[in-house]
Amino acid sequence: MKDENDFSAATRGRFSRPDAQPSPPVHLDPDAPAYLAGRAEARGVSLSGLVDDLLKKAIALIEAGK
Repeated sequence: MKDENDFSAATRGRFSRPDAQPSPPVHLDPDAPAYLAGRAEARGVSLSGLVDDLLKKAIALIEAGK
């Protein structure tokens, strides 16, 4: 690795996307990912898809209770 890098020709924000929305990190109990991965595999869906569906259903229940 170089001692110094020359950034004189760099372009600020070259790879920035103004419409991008950050995804907050989600920290789960250690046993939750294993359980959810097993359920996702049994249903033939991705883990992300299963978690997304579960969250949407939980949001709908919360909204229905308002």
